[in-house]
Amino acid sequence: MKKLYVKTYGCQMNAYDSAKMADLLAPLGYAASDRPEGADMVILNTCHIREKAAEKVYSELGRLKALKAQKAQGGGRMLLAVAGCVAQAEGEEILARAPVVDMVVGPQSYHRLPEMIARSAREAGRALETDFPALEKFDSLMPPASSGISAFLTVQEGCDKFCTFCVVPYTRGSEQSRPPEDILREARQLADKGAREIVLLGQNVNAYEAGGWSLAKLCDAIAAIEGILRIRYTTSHPRDMAQDLIAAHGSNPKLMPYLHLPVQSGSDAVLEAMNRQHGGDDYRRLIERIRDARPDIALTSDFIVGFPGESDADFDATLRLVRDIGYATAFSFKYSKRPGTPASTMRKQIPEDVKAARLDVLQKLLLKQQYDFDDSQIGKTVPVLFEKTARDHGQIMGRTPYLQPVHVHAGAALIGQVAEVKIAKRTANSLHGELAKQGVPA
Repeated sequence: MKKLYVKTYGCQMNAYDSAKMADLLAPLGYAASDRPEGADMVILNTCHIREKAAEKVYSELGRLKALKAQKAQGGGRMLLAVAGCVAQAEGEEILARAPVVDMVVGPQSYHRLPEMIARSAREAGRALETDFPALEKFDSLMPPASSGISAFLTVQEGCDKFCTFCVVPYTRGSEQSRPPEDILREARQLADKGAREIVLLGQNVNAYEAGGWSLAKLCDAIAAIEGILRIRYTTSHPRDMAQDLIAAHGSNPKLMPYLHLPVQSGSDAVLEAMNRQHGGDDYRRLIERIRDARPDIALTSDFIVGFPGESDADFDATLRLVRDIGYATAFSFKYSKRPGTPASTMRKQIPEDVKAARLDVLQKLLLKQQYDFDDSQIGKTVPVLFEKTARDHGQIMGRTPYLQPVHVHAGAALIGQVAEVKIAKRTANSLHGELAKQGVPA
């Protein structure tokens, strides 16, 4: 049996793709390994969103070069592939800068890995595959080999929004949705293998539309699958938050009251420069409609501080929006240039010290809101879906409907089930409680 090591960078979509690549290569005799040493194939599944993403890949390739040489000295061969968004954006340059790489495969082409491996074996050559045949990729997906309690399922890829700070439209292509029958078949397969929660993935997942099916209709159909207890989806765009999806949060009991809806800024001027095509008040009104449908919904978001041209007043508008909305948690980052994006050439780039100071202020506010939300659960009894054993002996870990991790002293037999838990306390990153009905699922 050959060993396969996959290192995943970035988003949940990449985690899903990594699992699918492992499934795809299993029939070729590759078994997953948790370390690159001695591996017969190493795949770096890259992400282009974070700062200096490409340089981190080259740094990792430098370390792998030595391992590949060791493998060769022992008479073996390590295939080295770069996959994902950095591969898509910089494929030719990767092959030029890193001769150690055997193949480069974009996120829409990894279904061609078996063919590329065979070609590489025949020719001992180097392969580049960075086309955008998304539906062909979906057609080639292997059935899931295994599943956790919570399983990712890609329903949509690509983006047509062209936010000025983002590379996704250039690395993942335009928006394309999978046929609903394919998604439902995979969801049933995941349920059969033990998944109790399905997390639907897409760059703009709420833009899903295929054969007259919306994301709301898809969630309703998945809810009818035996064994599926919970449904989530990520990541959404405010422009694509349709009324039927909003209504589904109130009518579909398996659709969790948790929504990640990135706004990026509270300033209309900055949002316009970002090409978000919504304003701060548009977002506020949208949140009002969502809360009308599901009053207890937990909201999360993404924020970028220090976008080119952002003034003190613009930043204050972001803080004002955060206070107006009230988030359960959120992700916040300093703006950093992405080569090839319109924002990277904008004038009035913000100094690093200003960005750092603003980020510190925003993160302190967001952390306070997170702790306030977590504290609001203390004393309540909430349904928790248990996923795995916890680090401490005798504990298991699960999540509330609001995605908060909860640790409970209980037996592993509850893993995969929902049980009522009375929340007793909050620590920095999780909640702790006890079973409300000892050993009895809710």
